Amino acid sequence: MNRDFQAFFERYGWPSAKGRLPFCIGHRGASGHERENTISAFRRAAELGAEMWELDTQLTRDGVVVVSHDDHLERVFGIDRRISEMTATELATLDGVDVPSFSEVAALGRETGTGLYVELKAPGTGLLCWRHLAEMNQRFACLGSFDTAQVRELRNAGCDFPLSVLIRVGHDPHALGDEAGADILHLCWERAGERPQDLVTEALMHRAFEIGREIVLWHEERRTILDDIMKLPVLGICTDLPDLMRPSVEREKAVGRQG
Repeated sequence: MNRDFQAFFERYGWPSAKGRLPFCIGHRGASGHERENTISAFRRAAELGAEMWELDTQLTRDGVVVVSHDDHLERVFGIDRRISEMTATELATLDGVDVPSFSEVAALGRETGTGLYVELKAPGTGLLCWRHLAEMNQRFACLGSFDTAQVRELRNAGCDFPLSVLIRVGHDPHALGDEAGADILHLCWERAGERPQDLVTEALMHRAFEIGREIVLWHEERRTILDDIMKLPVLGICTDLPDLMRPSVEREKAVGRQG
């Protein structure tokens, strides 16, 4: 099954000559190499050939959007503090903590020509991210969430960026797509056994494509599975290891062509 993404790219102002499809989406940056959701992880992902970064949003007590999967800092930084209970200044001055603001990551995206695949965690971050991206005329971005209410909020507000709904194993992607008003079905099926690719059936893809939705796939680091899903007509694939999708020889050729 072939898929022409040109109409999607034109509708949302995405670059038409960026890398190759499916896009490599660095999951929390190159989180298999660097601490997740940090400037270092995002820069490394860009260097490894990722066309986009998947990143997560939290909100400080004074309403600043920052990039972190968890509100609590324990898992990543070993500190018993919550982002939502601190101001952005307090967060920035914590020793041993590296939580960038969304505006910092967006600026790095502009600098490196990398797209932003924004997973909305804390409620309220979607409207703020949309506003910032619109103000910067930064079109190469997507906003999405497991929380259908957050996606629907953006749809109802007239958001002109593509919207994605993230879908767990066992949930109906089409029903959630309708509920959220999403443009993209993001199948988070990395834990669906030894061959999750078998769940991405022709019938599932045909039904999504028929009503104008695209598909993004889970973060995958298993070589044999990645080889299979890279053949599917999907918009992008997340991975902790962008170098698995974009081998060094290919990157060197790309650098040579740009030079």
